[in-house]
Formats: sequence, structure tokens, C-alpha cells
Amino acid sequence: MPTSLPSLNALRAFEAVARLHSVSRAADELHVTHGAVSRHLRTLEETLGCALFRREGRGLVPTRAGLHLAEAASDAFVRLRDACGRVRQEQGRSALVLGCSASILARWVIPRLARLEQELPDLRLHLSAQETMPGPELAGLDAALLLDSPPWPSSWQVWELAPERIGPVMSSQHPDADNLSSATPASLIQQPLLHTTSRPQAWPDWAQRHGLDPDALQFGSGFAHLYYLLEAAVAGLGIAIAPEPLASGDLAAGRLLAPFGFVETDARWVLCSRRQHSDPRLPALAAWLRTALEEN
Repeated sequence: MPTSLPSLNALRAFEAVARLHSVSRAADELHVTHGAVSRHLRTLEETLGCALFRREGRGLVPTRAGLHLAEAASDAFVRLRDACGRVRQEQGRSALVLGCSASILARWVIPRLARLEQELPDLRLHLSAQETMPGPELAGLDAALLLDSPPWPSSWQVWELAPERIGPVMSSQHPDADNLSSATPASLIQQPLLHTTSRPQAWPDWAQRHGLDPDALQFGSGFAHLYYLLEAAVAGLGIAIAPEPLASGDLAAGRLLAPFGFVETDARWVLCSRRQHSDPRLPALAAWLRTALEEN
């Protein structure tokens, strides 16, 4: 039967004393007390059933058994430190798997990807389009970029990036574009509104924030994703409701108009990861995303 190993802490204390020939210096190196190192040595000698040091003057010298163990322990800790260093390097080189909806990926992330790679050159991303809200374990992901409403699962670490801002958008070629550009939000009551099944609350939320009755809204064509909704709006098929960042490119290019501006909702843009997954790259990514969202 295999023999169980002694305490790893006791072996670390022993290795340091054998190398430094001093309990005090070993305690300083390990950032523990003199007494803690002495207790580890006594425990190790009791476990192995032999003396590991003898005192010579003011120093400690390994016994024959101590020399044998010191050589093996020193080699083992060097190999462990080297292995941990390689793991950290590989972690830094490996791609961070970031999940987000296909609409956010296509409409917001990809147009900014070259800038992200330039400004965070050490961060390699693997982008994963998610058709549904990720579960509490974020299975298969290192992190997720979400646009949704709290509360969040207690198993997540969450970086809040920006509040959601939504507003009606339409093509500049829409038949009523000129009239609606100088109208009030109430004028949309008479319009067939494009909507998405992924955010059914968007139009009612917008209406309430403008003092309108959500039940008075008239809905036209529906789409499964925001991406298709905005493509339909650009094609002049109707008036859509959309988060400002996802429409910003078309607004800047003049393909879409936002005659009533945008209003904040209770939803948030967030970057989330599992609490036990402390990837050091995530705070830098969160800061970059926050800045980019402020600029739209």
C-alpha cells in the first residue's frame, strides 16, 4: 500500500530550514512565526519517526535522514514552482471564452473587435454566441456579456458596465420619417411597431416611461432576435425599439433615425463570471467594455 505524505506545510517548513540552516530565517521567508516552523519540524519528525536536524553552534545541520529528505523536498518544490509558472503562462496565452447574444455579438462586439485587440493585446478572446440566457454555472464560458435585468445568480461575480437605454428607431426612408421627426412619442400609438420575442417588455417599458398606455400600442412584425429586428428597421419595414449601443453604427451612418431619443430602463449591461473563477483578465476587460459602452 502507498505511504501517505506528511503535511505539505511541514515539508515546506523543513525544506526552508534545511536550505537556510535557521528556523528564524525560514520563518521570515515563509511569513510565519518561529514557533509555527518549530511545530512543523516536530510534527514531521514524529510522523517519520527520526530526527531530521542536529544543532551545531547556533545553526541546524540536517542528519543523514534529513539530507536525504531535503534533497527530495527541494527538487519537488522546484518542480512544483516551475509547473505553476507554466500553468500561469498557459492561462495568459489561452483564449478567454466570452459568451453573448448573437445580436450583441454581431451588432456591437464585432464592430469593436479590432479596437479591443489593439488596446488589450494580451487578451485573446473566443466569442461564443448564446441563444438563451446562460445558467448559474455559465457552462462552457469563462464570462458572459449580458443585457438583462437583475437580480443575478449568487454564484456570479458581476461587473456592472452601463444602464440600458432604449428608443424607437426607423429608416430615414420610412414613409412617415419626416412627420415623426417633429412629432411626440404619442404619435407612435398609430404605428404598427416592429418587435422582438427576445425582449417583449421593451415597447411597453418605453411607453410607460413616456406616460403612454402600453395596451394602446399596435404591433406589427415580430422577430426572434434584435439583429433581425434592426435589419428590418434599416430596410424600412417599420419602427423598431432597440438598445442605443446596438443601433449606434446605423445612427451614425444615417441609416437609422431616433426621433425621440433614448431612455434608461431597469436593465443593465453586465460582464459576469463564476465567483470561483478568478481570471485576472476580467477586470481589464470589464473596464474596456465600460468605456466602450459610454462611447456607444
